[in-house]
Amino acid sequence: MSRLRDVPLSVLDLAPITTGTNATTALRNTRELAQHVERLGYTRFWLAEHHNMPGIASSSPAVLIGHVADATTTLRVGSGGVMLPNHPPLVVAEQFGTLAALHPGRIDLGIGRAPGTDQKTARALRRTADALSAEDFPQQLTELIEYFDGTSDIAAVPAVGNKPPVWLLGSSGYSAQVAGVLGLPFAFAHHFSAQNTLPALELYRRRFKPSAVLDKPYAMVCASVVLADTTEHARWIAGPGALAFLRLRNGRPGPLPSPQEAADHPYSDLDRMFIEERMSSQVVGDPATVDEQLAKLLDDTGADELMVTTMVYDQADRLRSYELLTELAAAPVSH
Repeated sequence: MSRLRDVPLSVLDLAPITTGTNATTALRNTRELAQHVERLGYTRFWLAEHHNMPGIASSSPAVLIGHVADATTTLRVGSGGVMLPNHPPLVVAEQFGTLAALHPGRIDLGIGRAPGTDQKTARALRRTADALSAEDFPQQLTELIEYFDGTSDIAAVPAVGNKPPVWLLGSSGYSAQVAGVLGLPFAFAHHFSAQNTLPALELYRRRFKPSAVLDKPYAMVCASVVLADTTEHARWIAGPGALAFLRLRNGRPGPLPSPQEAADHPYSDLDRMFIEERMSSQVVGDPATVDEQLAKLLDDTGADELMVTTMVYDQADRLRSYELLTELAAAPVSH
């Protein structure tokens, strides 16, 4: 029996812009993906926040969440996440209070403390160097929650009475501790910080204090998964994501390349070492391979929920990957 039967499955999407396409196509693909995974029975669909990245159309989560929620009926739609240092907490409360009022019981507010971009762009977003450090995050988070709870001396309309579930997102131990102390659900970015996954989750559970929200810890792990009918095809379509990450690391982000572009790229030995290390924490393969690797991840982490992000060039491959994952969760799999 597949271990995937034991946990809810969710999706993180970045609305990737691929070579030769544009943001309009990317956002249309995101809407189609949300409708597809809703039919497949996924629990939630979160949108990322990234800025100054030509290959990612998801720069305004609140706007995109409203669009996706309008196009679906049962799927929980949320932010993965809102990077709080980029926004006045009052604005976030008003935006997500509005979303929760429009779509009752279907909106999640995932909060991150990183800017999700470079410092120059972060300053352009806030128009100030203030409130960009980790030390300011607890104060900003407290202010945000007070707007929803109606304990601020400013009336955040329609946030009061329309508070979505608040999650803390993290790729290190910092947000894990904050989430634990506040008794909030915690989502860990295993897809780009795999070496910190187990220490952060242990810290979250150790620091957890029961709250009005949760009586025990609830941890979701986000993994990068590329699933295809054959391992050979899965590796082929996973190539663009690896090259895109290499380009980002080298300060040259761009559209998500095609598999052929990725195959033809003149990699140096250092590039290949970086990609090999990067791919070691990704889950790539045919159904049996992916099922085995995800079972190990779930056993190692004790995750209560699994969120999956799939960055591939072709929309049909992306839809198929999520379809195969639900087939794994629905049927016994022999090893």
